[in-house]
Amino acid sequence: MVKSECAETGKNLVVGVGSALVDLLAHEDDAFIEKTGAVKGGMTLVDKAFIDQTLAMTSRKPQIVPGGSACNTVIGIGKLGGAARFVGKRGAGQWGAMFEKDLIDNNVEPALFQSDSPTGRVLSIITPDTQRSMFTFLGASSEADPKDLGESCFAGASVVHVEGYLLFNPELILAALKSAKAAGARVSLDLASFNVVEESKGFLGEIVSDYVDILIANEDEARAYTGCSDEQQAIEKLAEEADIAVLKVGERGSFIGQNGNVVAIDPVNPGRAVDTTGAGDLWASGFLYGLVNGYSLEKCGEIGSACGYEVCQVIGAAIPDEGWERIKRRLP
Repeated sequence: MVKSECAETGKNLVVGVGSALVDLLAHEDDAFIEKTGAVKGGMTLVDKAFIDQTLAMTSRKPQIVPGGSACNTVIGIGKLGGAARFVGKRGAGQWGAMFEKDLIDNNVEPALFQSDSPTGRVLSIITPDTQRSMFTFLGASSEADPKDLGESCFAGASVVHVEGYLLFNPELILAALKSAKAAGARVSLDLASFNVVEESKGFLGEIVSDYVDILIANEDEARAYTGCSDEQQAIEKLAEEADIAVLKVGERGSFIGQNGNVVAIDPVNPGRAVDTTGAGDLWASGFLYGLVNGYSLEKCGEIGSACGYEVCQVIGAAIPDEGWERIKRRLP
């Protein structure tokens, strides 16, 4: 058994920092992907007008839920009964208020700055193969000021979890990383999307080397970052970059590397997913919850796998209560 070291500080607070966004979930076919120019399985930054125009082309009204990668992760930690905080910037309107209320309702402390601009939103197009292709309008979240992200945002944190989408704002992500380290926290970075990695590879390598303790990637992201198609080579390469490295391989499970050891985590159930929205985010929920509570890496991965499985059985990133009860039965 490989032992986690995160709980040695005696703190178990996980702070997520990322974009405060509302998810618009639309089910469409591959022809719709081609018509809109979406990157299959990737994320494209757009303006509000593009989101509105694309919404007008959808075949049915989309489902609207609070979202954002780091936000999804800390909400999952809150649902598990862990200590969680989210740092980001929301708009002043109805959707911004809904976003903040959702954090509170899910046992997450909001550390939100506010803007007069509209709250950001993501149009997530879900195709029959359960792939999600995203158009993102950052809105108010793009106005987050690096000067706002002082040590007080991360006070008491064991782990600060940063979403890779912030790589598009180098000054902001650097401010978050520096303040997290100054507050004595370990830094977890989720690589977010393969095209984000491809567009930010040089800068990404620098910050991983200087700041990142826990590096989380899926197959496409790992390939883009390491250049390795072989999963064993990929996890070994990732583990050279950070103290703890994670490679998620979908329905085949995941691998966790630390100190030259690689642990293989079996999937909960390799059956067909309904929707993969939030799968990686919720995997990180279970994994980080385990880390800060001192569980073995095997147990952390098992809880992460359970969270990832449950969210794939529903539309969107919100696991229902009965799913959380099944997950909690796996806790020590």
